[in-house]
Amino acid sequence: MRPARLSLADVLRVGGAGLRTRPLRVFLSALGIAIGIAAMISVVGVSSSSRAELDRTLDRLGTNLLTVGPGQTLFGDDSRLPKESLSMVARIGPVESVSAVGRVRDTAVYRNEHIPRGQTGSIAVVAARLDLLDTVATEVASGSWLTSATNEYPGVVLGATAARRLDIRVPGIRVWLGGKWFSVVGILRPGQLAPELDQAAMVGWPAAERYLAFDGHPTMIYTRSRESAVEDVRSVLAATANPEQPNEVQVSRPSDALEAQRATDATLNALLLGLGAVALLVGGVGVANTMVISVLERRAEIGLRRSLGATRGQIRLQFLAESLLLSALGGLGGVALGVGVTAIYAATQGWPTVVPPLATVGGVVATLLIGAAAGLYPAVRAARLSPTEALAAP
Repeated sequence: MRPARLSLADVLRVGGAGLRTRPLRVFLSALGIAIGIAAMISVVGVSSSSRAELDRTLDRLGTNLLTVGPGQTLFGDDSRLPKESLSMVARIGPVESVSAVGRVRDTAVYRNEHIPRGQTGSIAVVAARLDLLDTVATEVASGSWLTSATNEYPGVVLGATAARRLDIRVPGIRVWLGGKWFSVVGILRPGQLAPELDQAAMVGWPAAERYLAFDGHPTMIYTRSRESAVEDVRSVLAATANPEQPNEVQVSRPSDALEAQRATDATLNALLLGLGAVALLVGGVGVANTMVISVLERRAEIGLRRSLGATRGQIRLQFLAESLLLSALGGLGGVALGVGVTAIYAATQGWPTVVPPLATVGGVVATLLIGAAAGLYPAVRAARLSPTEALAAP
C-alpha cells in the first residue's frame, strides 16, 4: 500500500498541534529567538535612522564646503595667506561662493573696560565678509548680521559661545573691543560646519582695518563648489590661494569628520550585530532543546502514529514543521519588537524612523534557517524510532 501524502495544510496543522500542547516552553523558546532578532533589527534600525538624520543634515548644509587656512613655513613659523587669495580662489571655475574671516591679532573683547586684560575668555576677534553666513550656512539667533552700514562702523556680531561667555543674550549692548566701544548687532546660532565661529566676535572687514589695525590677510577662507567637482577644487586650492608657497597652505574639509563618523558608526554596527548573532544563537539552542525534549516526551505518540501507518518521512516532517513554526513565531515577534524599539528611540532623538526592509526579511529568514538547523536532529531522531520501541517507552 502506498502511504498517504500530507498536504501543506496537514503539515502545519500537525506541527501546530505539537506547539499548543506546551505553551510555556514554546513561549520561552520563541522569546529567546525574538530577543536575538530584535537586537539585530534595532541595531540596524537605529543606525539607519541616525544615518538618515545625518544625510538630512548634510542635504541642508551641503557637503561641498572646503576651508583654506595658513600653515607653517619650513622653519616652523606661522605663514600668512596673501591678501589677494580670496579673489584668486573665487576665480576657480566650479567654486560657487567664497568668503573669509581674518584674525585681528593682539585684540580682545571684554564685557566692559574694567575687566583685566588677561581674562579674554578665549574669544577671538575676527574681521568677517558680508557673505560669510551664506557660505557657511549659519543663522542669526537674534539681531541681524553685518550690513553695508554696520560693516563700516563699530558693530560686532557674537558667536553663540562668545555671547554666553560675555553674558550677552540680546543685541544692543556695547562691549569693550580693542580699546573702543562696539555695539552688539547680532548673535549667531551654534555653527555645525564652522564651529570656530562660535567662539568669535566678528566685525566688518573695513571696520577692522579702520578701528583695529587689521592687516587685511585672511586666516580662513570658506568655499562652496559644485558637488561633482569638490575633489578637483580641493586639489588646486593650495596653489591658487598662495601660488608662491602652496606648501604653506592647509586645505581641510569639515565634512570629512562626518565621513569619519559614518565609518565609526559602521564599526559599531558590526560589533552590535555580532552581539545580536550571539543572542540569536542562544535562541537556536533553545529551539533545539525544546525539540529534543519534545521527542523524548512524545515517543508514545510517535509509536502510535508509526503503527497507524505514518512513515519516517512524515514523522520527520512533523517535527521539522514544529521547529520552523516555533522559529517563525520568534522571528516575527523579534522583528516587531526591533521595529518598535527603533521607532521609540528615533522619536526620542527627533530622527526619522528607518528600518531597512532587507533587515526585516533577513531576520525572518535567519530564524527559519536556525529553526531548520536546530530541529533537524530532533526530527531525524524521532523518525528513527521504531513503533515497538516507541510504544514500549515508559
